[in-house]
Amino acid sequence: MPINIPKQLPAGELLKKEKIFVMDEERATSQDIRPMNIAILNLMPEKERTELQLLRLLGNTPLQVNVTFLNTATHDSKNVSKTHLDAYYMKFEQVKHRRFDGLIITGAPIEHLEFEDVNYWKELTGIMEWSKDNVTSVLHICWGAQAALYHHYGIGKFELPKKCSGVFTHRLSDPTINLSRGFNDEFRAPHSRYTSVSIEAIENDPRLLLLAKSEDAGAFIVLSKDNKHIMVTGHFEYDADTLAEEYERDLKKGIDVEIPKNYFPGDDPNKEPMNTWRSHTHLLFSNWLNYYVYQETPYVWE
Repeated sequence: MPINIPKQLPAGELLKKEKIFVMDEERATSQDIRPMNIAILNLMPEKERTELQLLRLLGNTPLQVNVTFLNTATHDSKNVSKTHLDAYYMKFEQVKHRRFDGLIITGAPIEHLEFEDVNYWKELTGIMEWSKDNVTSVLHICWGAQAALYHHYGIGKFELPKKCSGVFTHRLSDPTINLSRGFNDEFRAPHSRYTSVSIEAIENDPRLLLLAKSEDAGAFIVLSKDNKHIMVTGHFEYDADTLAEEYERDLKKGIDVEIPKNYFPGDDPNKEPMNTWRSHTHLLFSNWLNYYVYQETPYVWE
């Protein structure tokens, strides 16, 4: 089944070329089914790229999904046009009266800041508090996962000696959990961050389950035992070339950064990397939408 997006959203044509089932709003209104309403709080600087990555994954399930993009009112995005934001994004104030079946909170390249020093932290915590009563399940990605662990469970982040960048092997702790149905016992996934969270703190919190971790990249998938929050500290949604582009960007900025690990063939940046995590990415998103959103959300919100 398709994702339902605004008719002129630029990502729409790219998704159609990839054979992703996309339905515009006009056609969606003619179907007599209950679609899932998913909000995406997009905190990433390159918003259009993140839109495409997430819509590609939300469009690969048997469910019809209505997507609402949100951006912050307390921070002005510099890498996307105001025209794009005005056309396709809403502020939280415009939707806080609504209830959503699912919410995705993306990462943001601001790990160097303390949470309270982020200029939209108060707004973000307000959204996270609102989600407790108005969203069935929340998927938090990278910095968004660290923010959720800190706000909801009091687990802070710590700075790494060097950037964690590359594609790492992870081990699954429990293949019977619905979120990991179909996963291999070991699987690969990309990371790109300067901070991490304590595995010990997560494992010692009775409210949390550490579903997957890596010897090299640390905690990866954390699930709250009430199924309300899913926190993914890496970037399952990344394209094959995303880490390469980040690496080139950092070099141009004069940042002393290592080649992403286990990524370029033969560790040669001149060779084209391959996506070795795509299947597990689709599994995670389809499992989330099915077991944690569709199967749990009320047909009619009271």
